[in-house]
Amino acid sequence: MLLVVAAAAPLVHYWLTNPDDQRLVDLDVYRLGGQALLDGLPVYGVVTPAPQLLPFTYPPIAAMLAVPLALLPWPVLQWVWTAAIVATLVAVVWVAFPEQRKWLPLVTIACLYLMPIRDQIRFGQVDLFLVALCLFDVVVKRPWWPRGILIGVATAVKLTPGVFLILLLLVAWRKPYRNEEMKAFLTASGTAAFLTVIPFLVIPQDAVDFWFGALLDSERLGANTATTNQSMRGMLLRLYWPDALTTVLWLAAVAFIGWYGFRAARRHYLGGDLITATALTGLMAVLLSPVAWIHHLAWIVVVLAALPEIRQKAVTWVYYVLPIPWWGAYIKMWEIPVLSPTLGKIVQNAFGLGAVALVFILARTRAKP
Repeated sequence: MLLVVAAAAPLVHYWLTNPDDQRLVDLDVYRLGGQALLDGLPVYGVVTPAPQLLPFTYPPIAAMLAVPLALLPWPVLQWVWTAAIVATLVAVVWVAFPEQRKWLPLVTIACLYLMPIRDQIRFGQVDLFLVALCLFDVVVKRPWWPRGILIGVATAVKLTPGVFLILLLLVAWRKPYRNEEMKAFLTASGTAAFLTVIPFLVIPQDAVDFWFGALLDSERLGANTATTNQSMRGMLLRLYWPDALTTVLWLAAVAFIGWYGFRAARRHYLGGDLITATALTGLMAVLLSPVAWIHHLAWIVVVLAALPEIRQKAVTWVYYVLPIPWWGAYIKMWEIPVLSPTLGKIVQNAFGLGAVALVFILARTRAKP
């Protein structure tokens, strides 16, 4: 573990010593939600200090869970949160790479430098915690908790993990003998519903503001055409085609990739290959979402574990270590007719296109119980 700490030190030092207004800006957003509740302010009407001016975008239960974050001194919270990210990565690698556990420090270090994981530390993000919740709920064979409850918590906090509800339902559907999956689906759904209802009882106005206002405004999350949005919708939006055409193409892509990806995930789950089923479902959370920033691709850790060949793992690792989408943004700035806009947009969409390719690669692998 000393190797992991030593490898993490440069990243941690870099991001925790950069200018105050650039440091762990998403963690500051979570803290903002908790602080708003403590101050009696509308959660979805406040923003972080300039120059970021970021609003709280998560469901109201997340703001309630963030109250303890607001109680900790900001410098202390930064270190606690960053340490938790690294510790969670170790746990995710332990569960996702059972055959490589003797190499745990080296595999963890390799995953630590993936761009989506580096961004976890850079922004102080929550994604890796959600990956852990869903992964553990699906993969751990004899959990001490009711299976499904972790997925329910993750879904209530950030909605996109709700794709795992679909997986559980598809596995249990028309399979009466799979009572465990149906029970897990009901537990996950009930947990998510319970945590969604609580804010309507405790902070009703904030709950109404989110579900009937903030949730419907995707631009509230940031510029949807920005390079960092690697969802299928983000890739299509950067083509700047008419809105109606973009929407139709996006819905068609969601229908096809969703059908193909969930079908493959279900097959791998039934075949006993729970890591691949989790990896495919995690990719659905990224690709099908209207907005999926690069750090949402924290699922790439589980994808690496699921890939069957060392060569595939190595190529994928290199691909997601390099900041390829940003190269596309630079190419577009060259302003070379035809080449710049065409090649630039393809490279700019590199991580999203890579995620689509990985869905097809994982879908075609043989289940490995």
